[in-house]
Amino acid sequence: MLRIMIAVDGSEPSLDAVRHGVKLVRQGLHASLVLAHVQQEATFFELATQDPDLIARASVAAGRHLMEAAVALVEAAGVSYETEVGLGEPAPTLVDMAERNGCDMIIIGAWGQGGVRRALIGSVSREVARLSNVPVTIVKHPDPADVADAQDVVDED
Repeated sequence: MLRIMIAVDGSEPSLDAVRHGVKLVRQGLHASLVLAHVQQEATFFELATQDPDLIARASVAAGRHLMEAAVALVEAAGVSYETEVGLGEPAPTLVDMAERNGCDMIIIGAWGQGGVRRALIGSVSREVARLSNVPVTIVKHPDPADVADAQDVVDED
């Protein structure tokens, strides 16, 4: 059975990625899902002034909270899944999580931004694709401007 890791951060693009993974399984792909979330590690100041174990537990709890909508989608579809919350920089940590979990593929959502915005803003999805040794599917969330343009074309017909 294939194992597919889906990066989840609570955003609409990440839920699009979950829907895509669920759709693949419902269409007959024999796979289980690993819903993965990465929390940034605490800063040096936070670690120096707070209990590090408390900070780590709070980070994991926050990550699980951000995964609730994704878990609900997968459970409603009746698809087999696991969850994992990691701490670190998002892209390399996601790739490490996929390797540790024996995943055959990664699905990640991305904002459907084009042009200058995409060039100026770093992209976790692109970095995951660059670092990963397994195939990565990037599910683009529609840019509102693109949706409006498409609607204008439909309205003109």
